Amino acid sequence: MTQLRISEAASLLGVSDDTVRRWADQGRLSLSQDASGRQVVAGAELAVLAQELAGNTDALDPAVGHRSARNHFTGLVTNIVSDTVMSQVDLQCGPFRVVSLISTEAVRELGLEVGSLATAVVKATNVGVEAFR
Repeated sequence: MTQLRISEAASLLGVSDDTVRRWADQGRLSLSQDASGRQVVAGAELAVLAQELAGNTDALDPAVGHRSARNHFTGLVTNIVSDTVMSQVDLQCGPFRVVSLISTEAVRELGLEVGSLATAVVKATNVGVEAFR
């Protein structure tokens, strides 16, 4: 299961580290410790919160999630629907939902799962997905 440090979670959600900690204190997010003793958030749980926040456009700066002028959108995998050949991968990139159709083999090779951190790379009408490892 993907785990993200508080600073990574904050960056993806477009909020401060303190906001993530406050949400954890309020029970909105669960924190655990990684092998190094750092506090982390489960990627799948963060994906759910990212979708909730994206539905409230007043909660986020509209530019959050757009990581590059070269059309790279980094976010959390929120849903994967696969058959034997193709998969639909949904990413929540700040307030933006990005959907990509890629091979099911690619999903397996990239190790994508709900809560994984990934980047959608947009070129013309095609969207590729890069996993963080």
